[in-house]
Amino acid sequence: MRDLLVTRRNAIRKALAGDLSLLKQLREHSGGDVVDAALDAAQDEISSQLAEVESRELASIERALVRVKNGTYGECEGCGQKIPVARLSALPYATSCIECQRAAESGNGAGGGAGDWSRVLDTGFSDVDVSFSDLEAQ
Repeated sequence: MRDLLVTRRNAIRKALAGDLSLLKQLREHSGGDVVDAALDAAQDEISSQLAEVESRELASIERALVRVKNGTYGECEGCGQKIPVARLSALPYATSCIECQRAAESGNGAGGGAGDWSRVLDTGFSDVDVSFSDLEAQ
């Protein structure tokens, strides 16, 4: 698994270097008409999003390699049990077993990230709650 992680890490680093140089070229490229500018902006956005996804994957791989070095690779961070080999084969940088991952995604586990979206708060002016019906009335 370590070799697989290192190979994937090196591939992502190479891809990121290419993505970043492409973004730089796109920003330096000027001229053309409005359609060219719109296409360049769309390509810039797509390349930027790809670079962000690749960066997140690279960070996950780096964390997995640290876990390999520490001897904790393959242990679930949630429950401490071993992560099944099938899961690690599919996602070599997984840090949790399927049950803990499901719990986290549903908001029942640590890091679920379930937020309270029942109110909208604009902290730029005052601490006043705004509802969607208030916005529609304006």
